[in-house]
Amino acid sequence: MKGKFITFEGCEGVGKSRQIHLLEEYLKANKIEYFLTREPGGTGVSEQIRSVILDGKNVDMCDGCEALLYAAARVQLLEKEIKPRLDRGELVLCDRYIDSSFAYQGYARGLGVDFVEKINSYAIENFMPDYTLFLDLPPEQAFLRKGGVDKNDRLELSGMEFHNKVYGGYVELSKRYSDRFIVIDASGEKEQTHQKIITALKQKGII
Repeated sequence: MKGKFITFEGCEGVGKSRQIHLLEEYLKANKIEYFLTREPGGTGVSEQIRSVILDGKNVDMCDGCEALLYAAARVQLLEKEIKPRLDRGELVLCDRYIDSSFAYQGYARGLGVDFVEKINSYAIENFMPDYTLFLDLPPEQAFLRKGGVDKNDRLELSGMEFHNKVYGGYVELSKRYSDRFIVIDASGEKEQTHQKIITALKQKGII
């Protein structure tokens, strides 16, 4: 890949959206070109898949189906948006990516990392992130900051035991992939977290 691929990860309510917005403001102010997308989503087809995954009415969706839907949305996004931009040498930012599948489906759902790797082989073999920013904040604190659970979001309704497993999965991933994981303590004020992100990206030569 000619471009740089940076992903953002963390538990529900950790403040990813806010931090990505602050980073966008910084990049625009410094005239740094970038492309921002999200998972699941980012294309018409992928957004339709997203609506199915997150629909609170789909309570009977099995774990394997959930994992495969994420993988399908991912391939569509890679082919239609991410791959062409990386080939052109662009900076690509993605709100969630493969590590969400590892943490949520591999660890928390109990499907295993091997299963997730198998169904995401195309992404893993061709499009692993250069760096992954993991906003580190346990679920109890994250949901407290967020103001509670979104009653229309199927994943947020999965219960605190599930979300604690997700967090544990992220911690394990940060150790397993320490060469690309950048752990950001997100327990402070939003501006403090923002400055940590900027510092980390500068140290890695991304900005």
